[in-house]
Amino acid sequence: REDIKKILIKAGAKNENTVFIFNDSQIKDTSFLEDINTLLNTGEVPNIFPNEEKIEVMEILRTQAKQEGKSIDGDMGQMYSAFVERCKKSMHIVLCFSPIGEAFRTRLRMFPSLVNCTTIDWFMEWP
Repeated sequence: REDIKKILIKAGAKNENTVFIFNDSQIKDTSFLEDINTLLNTGEVPNIFPNEEKIEVMEILRTQAKQEGKSIDGDMGQMYSAFVERCKKSMHIVLCFSPIGEAFRTRLRMFPSLVNCTTIDWFMEWP
């Protein structure tokens, strides 16, 4: 979750193009896939930022927007919506899963955004 926070701040608040690569060997708990599923579907992970951190992120967003000559004002909800939109534009997620075995099929059934919100590239073994 800390890695996702850093990437969201980089993409959404600092407006840097970012790629998050996630391999199936990194799945230690199903909550990892739950967060990735939600991120793919909505562009955010619910409750990832505590209120103090959310305020800090909004200040970074406001400062960055002023440097770009834009104005982001409003309440926290409007600013967070602008943050999520910037995340959607600036971040790409690369998932590297092996299709072999029952675990892959189970994960796809449990987390449908892994299929519905992605472009699938099948890579074959090098001849």
